[in-house]
Amino acid sequence: MEGKIKAVSQKILSVLIQYPAVLFMSLLMVSSIIYSLEFEYSTYKPFLPARLIIVSSLGISLMFGIKMLSQRIGKSLLLHGLGLLVLVLYFLISPSTKEEFTDAYVFVIFPSLLLSHLFVAFAPHFQKDPEISFWQYNKNLFINFFLTVIFTGVLTGGVMLAILAVQELFSVDFDDRIYPETFFTLAIFGSTFIFLLFNEKGLGQLERDESYPVVLKFFTQFVLIPLLLIYIVILYFYSGKILIKWQLPEGWVSYLILAYSILGILALLLVHPLKDDSAKSWVRIFSKAFYLALMPLLILLFTAIFTRLLDYGFTEPRYFVLLMAIWLLIIVCYFTFIRKSTIKFIPISLFTLGLLALVFPYVNVFSTSIRSQEHELELVLKDKSLLENGKIDFKKSVSSETASNVADKFEYLSERQQHDFLKKFIDSSFVDYHKKDKWYIRSLFQNIVADTNDNRNNYESLYAKETVTKISDYDYMASSEELNYQEILINGDRFTLKSNAKGTQQRFTTLTLNGKEKVDFLPQISDFFKKYPASENAPEVDSLHAQFDLGNYHVKIIFSSINRKVTKKQTDYWYSDALFLIREKRSVDN
Repeated sequence: MEGKIKAVSQKILSVLIQYPAVLFMSLLMVSSIIYSLEFEYSTYKPFLPARLIIVSSLGISLMFGIKMLSQRIGKSLLLHGLGLLVLVLYFLISPSTKEEFTDAYVFVIFPSLLLSHLFVAFAPHFQKDPEISFWQYNKNLFINFFLTVIFTGVLTGGVMLAILAVQELFSVDFDDRIYPETFFTLAIFGSTFIFLLFNEKGLGQLERDESYPVVLKFFTQFVLIPLLLIYIVILYFYSGKILIKWQLPEGWVSYLILAYSILGILALLLVHPLKDDSAKSWVRIFSKAFYLALMPLLILLFTAIFTRLLDYGFTEPRYFVLLMAIWLLIIVCYFTFIRKSTIKFIPISLFTLGLLALVFPYVNVFSTSIRSQEHELELVLKDKSLLENGKIDFKKSVSSETASNVADKFEYLSERQQHDFLKKFIDSSFVDYHKKDKWYIRSLFQNIVADTNDNRNNYESLYAKETVTKISDYDYMASSEELNYQEILINGDRFTLKSNAKGTQQRFTTLTLNGKEKVDFLPQISDFFKKYPASENAPEVDSLHAQFDLGNYHVKIIFSSINRKVTKKQTDYWYSDALFLIREKRSVDN
């Protein structure tokens, strides 16, 4: 027992000595998360921990990659210093407040994390070392990662279950934060330490030549490749449909092609050592067939991408989809026409393109997307004749689709701090009011015409001016919420509010008496919209009352607001709340 404890202690000490920078980044990330949890219910929520979480999550993989590189070429202090400098610069350019952290930064964070992991994949293999060493290195990282996930999952679940058992069995009153704090500590710092334990001896251990794992062959041959066959059958049938109907492809087909391509490349990488084994002829056939089958799909991919780009211009997601398409084209050409190709080219080429997309002047993802959306905004304003002396005339009649299009572009560009460009189109009073926030301008349009072809934004609402209601003429009162979930008894009679089951949002518009007599007041709701022009500016009306007789009772419904959505297929009506006034019928009601 003493020997085992000593061996474990030596392993732990070895990890601490070998990977201090990686462990520090992991500990910094956990500490920042725990510190944030301390302010979960506070009005003061510091943003510094969020910045540290982002930087440290990037630092874990970056520092591990640097460690692998330093084990290859030495110069450990210099390389770690450069890595720390990169992280400090990344921290400094990150937004300093929550208000500045817009959606645009998502397209910096996730590509950066991907680049840091790609760096790990090839960092120690710049030199002309044997390709099998590169494969063994990444294969062992791949296996160690999955083992880490399993070990961490069992450890985290077991510890949290133990805490729960102590709390319940011994009536210990733990702080509620113990569960999330324990989870993040084990899921982040624990998983990092376990992963490093698997890689304790570093590069030499990861590159050691071992027999090909049977599980990888099984996973590729019986899971990945059948999945690829399903994908390619769907995609080729869809391509045939496009050719027969001679129509442009749907935008989402791009993601399916990318998924097929990435899975295929992963499968090829997993079985790469078997390619030259004469007994594994299926690997050579698959390797050749994959790239040949991908070529027609690349044509479909570029067609789908440019269809969207020509219609709507560049945004960050479309930019990255196009970038992935270009990378796939490069990969296909490289492995098809270059005789002495190497699998190192896959992560290195993707890393290079991704890095250029983030930092290269003028053509990087943000410069390209901003210029494109500015151009698209100018085009739509001119095409729809919305400019009057260079300013948007918000009094002009405009379709729902156009109003949404213009508003979306204003919001997009304002999030990316293009305020000077936007100022020239709108009144200075609006600019003064929206100095920091997103610029929502849809409400400024005074004459939006409902468009039944616009399934996305064609909503209309009516609001009642009357906020005080006289109820002295009625004997009973119930809210729509009460009637929705239970029966209301009046003089032994049961009132129930039920859905008429028409449309996805037409709920609770049928009032039933004793389960027999009923009145559907949906027609009266729809009549309100006939009295007012189609508009999305939510006009206030004098009153929103519906009245009808039901059995021996007279009912009056008072709505605070009613809404509808018009599409090609149907019209849906709904209301947020309503007050039901009920009394026995009188002669005056007849």
